[in-house]
This record gives sequence, C-alpha cells and structure tokens, in this order.
Amino acid sequence: MNIETNVNGKLALLNQLTAGDYEAFLYDCDGTLADNMQAHKDSYVKVAADYGIKLNDAIIDELAGWPTVLVAGEISNRYNTPFDPADFAQRKSAVFINEFIEHTQPIDFVVEHLKQHAGKVKIGVVSGGSRKTVSKTLSVLGIDNLLDVLVCAGETPNGKPFPDPFLKAAEILGVNPAKCMVFEDGEPGVRAAEAAGMKWIRVDKI
Repeated sequence: MNIETNVNGKLALLNQLTAGDYEAFLYDCDGTLADNMQAHKDSYVKVAADYGIKLNDAIIDELAGWPTVLVAGEISNRYNTPFDPADFAQRKSAVFINEFIEHTQPIDFVVEHLKQHAGKVKIGVVSGGSRKTVSKTLSVLGIDNLLDVLVCAGETPNGKPFPDPFLKAAEILGVNPAKCMVFEDGEPGVRAAEAAGMKWIRVDKI
C-alpha cells in the first residue's frame, strides 16, 4: 500500500465516522493535525537536561494535551528537581520554535478532513500549547485561515483533561456541545471531550 492510498483510506474512514448532523469539528493540534510529537519530546528532553534531568520522554505521551507549564511541574515533581515551571515552559517553547517548528509536517488525512469541512461546519482548534506556538504551527501547515475559533493553554480556568477548553470553543461558536465532534490523539483530550458532553475520535487509532 503506498502512502497516498493509505491517506485516502484513512480519510474515507474519518469521513464515515464524522457523518451526521455535527455543527462543529474541534481538532487538537500537536499529534492530531501536526506530526510533531517527537519534536516536542526532543524540546522537553533538551530543556530538562539544562536542569540536570535525564528525561524519559514517555511522560509526554502520558500527559498529551496538558498545558506545557503543567507538564513542566509534573517533571519537577517526578524527578524531585525544584525549578520554576513557567520558566521551563518558556524555554521549551523557545527551543521548539527556534529549532523545530518550521519543519512541521501535517498528519495528512486529518488536515485534509479539516480542509474538506471548512465552510460546511464550524472549525476549531483546541490545544494545550501556547497561542504563539499553536498559531505558528497552523500557519506552517497552511490552515490557520480556516479556523472559526482557537483556544489555547491558559485561556480557560482549567486545561485538558477538564472540559473547559472545549466548552469555551463551543460557547464562542454558539454550538451545543452535543453537536461537536472532537479529534484527539491522547487520553487527557478524550477525557476532556467526554466531560464536555462531546463525541470524540482518536485519530492515532485510525
């Protein structure tokens, strides 16, 4: 099976799974639209080394969807190494933007799904990343102009796995949460979608 056939097959399945009277599609960014999770992991590992931590990057998969500053706090706790999580998060973001972001590749079938439905249903991106980083990522992918709403870290009282970010997106769009479909690649995002009363799809399982 060549790559194009694989992408088309996954896109067809995703279209089947999202058929119905949905009024909004809400996509996570990293690992869902953008094939950049390894770049994020490498950024965390590099910054953690500055604090004398040899980071096992599996923690990034475990906490997928968490705001960066909360991931940093969890790293501090688990490795029993005191540091300012906000400072760590800022440094991690700088490393990611300076060294990796321009090379971001799309997860083709998910990005194509978004493009096919823009203008037909409301389109949102709901991410645990900073607005600066997510906006740049979406720009590199060429889809930043297709969004009706963008909700990022620190813009709601709680981030994923709490429902706040998805509920804020639905509120801004004026769409009932039950009419929203969420696209995710991590357990925290799925829990957030469920808590918000929204349907969800794990794109990494397709």
